[in-house]
Formats: sequence, C-alpha cells, structure tokens
Amino acid sequence: MKYFFYIGFILILMYSCGSSNKTIAVRETSKEEAIVIENDSLEYKIIILDIGFNVYLNSIARPARFYSQQYLENKNIFYVSEWNRRARNPLRYGGFYENTIDYMSHLDYGLDVNYKLFNYFKFVEYKYKIRLI
Repeated sequence: MKYFFYIGFILILMYSCGSSNKTIAVRETSKEEAIVIENDSLEYKIIILDIGFNVYLNSIARPARFYSQQYLENKNIFYVSEWNRRARNPLRYGGFYENTIDYMSHLDYGLDVNYKLFNYFKFVEYKYKIRLI
C-alpha cells in the first residue's frame, strides 16, 4: 500500500514540475522593449534597456501626476549628481555606472522626461538594492 502512495506522489510531483517548465519557457521568449526618454525640442534622448523597468514603470511606480515637475526636477538633480560621481569612480563602484548623465538643471525637460528618469533611479534602487541618495 505504501508503494502506491509513493508512486502516486512521485507522479504528481513529476507532472507539476513538467508543467512549470512550460511556463518558464514562455516567459523567456517574451521580449521587453527599450524605454526611450526624450524631449524632441531639446534633442535629448535616453534609452533604457534594463529588463524589468517597463514592468516597474507600469505596475510599481506611482502615476506621473502624483509628483509635481518641480519635485521631480529637484530629486533628479541629486540622483544625477550621485550617479555621475559613481560613474567617474569605476575603481570604487565597479562598472555598473558606465555612462554619465548630462542633466542640466536650468533646462525644462518636461514632466515625462523627469518622471521616467526619476523612476529609473527608483528602479535601480529597487532591483539592485543600491541606495543612491
């Protein structure tokens, strides 16, 4: 009687493991598109290729109108300065911060650019457990 129980348990376990592999294969084949942050009038463009940012932006991040543009600009000044400081010191911080960000505080980038840039920094803190500010 014990053998039937063990065989039944093993068959159920094998079936459940086999069905989860199919789900994982479907997830691996789906592609996430790059997020483009741009302002055409200023000829400013940032392309974010980090996997998961699109999901973060659509599910975890607060909506764009939650913050004022002034708030986002002030936060981005601090985030960008810290990011650039780390990008200029690769021996201390590693190669994660490959590029510096040319963010000029006196320019009006608009709400969309500031919102996506701010949330990218939040995404980096969330995904990689890095505290920027």
